Amino acid sequence: MAVARIVRVLCAARSPAIVPIQPTTAAMRPRITIPPEAVEFSAIRAQGAGGQNVNKVSNAVHLRFDIAASSLPEELRARLLKLGDQRISKDGAVIIKAQKFRSLEKNRAEALRRLEELIAGVAEPPKPRRATKPTKASVARRMEDKARRASVKAQRGKVRD
Repeated sequence: MAVARIVRVLCAARSPAIVPIQPTTAAMRPRITIPPEAVEFSAIRAQGAGGQNVNKVSNAVHLRFDIAASSLPEELRARLLKLGDQRISKDGAVIIKAQKFRSLEKNRAEALRRLEELIAGVAEPPKPRRATKPTKASVARRMEDKARRASVKAQRGKVRD
């Protein structure tokens, strides 16, 4: 459910007017739900400082999500696999390690949030690139600068008699 933000704007008559702002594109994006059986969690020991507790308790979480076996739409799966993210392994699985919190439940929720964020990032199709040509003036300026640099560099050479 998208909620429009309200901003107070001072009009010319100095009386405040309420202007609704359109919701951002992230709020308008369809929410993607990931079924719990598609995600595999494994509890591991967290790295770093933490005193005696860090050596006894497995609070960090490894999340594993197989892209090919998921119920995501085909075009979304293709964009996700094409994404050059280090969290996506060669066999097409997203592996996220969460160890920010001291509790397993919070780390599990953080890993799920990061997975949803990754999928939401590729959910919106990329804008097609429109080919453009440089203007004649910009090409002329570039050529003048090139000629100027070439003459400066040519003058650095050995002096010939």
